[in-house]
Amino acid sequence: MKRLSYGFLIPAALLLAVLPLGAEPHLVEKLRMLATGRLTRPLDIFDLVLHGGLLALLGAKAAGDLVRWRRRRSATDAAGVEAQAPGSDAGARQ
Repeated sequence: MKRLSYGFLIPAALLLAVLPLGAEPHLVEKLRMLATGRLTRPLDIFDLVLHGGLLALLGAKAAGDLVRWRRRRSATDAAGVEAQAPGSDAGARQ
């Protein structure tokens, strides 16, 4: 998933999410059918996956990147605190 760029995913996901442009988007229609229990035909299920799949992939990529960013940030913060602690203790003793 690291190879997929946001420059491709965001426009493609948004475009598929709002198609067709003139009428009610298929994604909205299929989600409404899913909520009411009428999403039973294979073509409708395929349509839901087609129009919502890239949006789900974009969400998964963003969530994964956020988790990796937080882990990196917390590791950097922890290393920075450990590096500062001996110097600050030494200054307090003098």
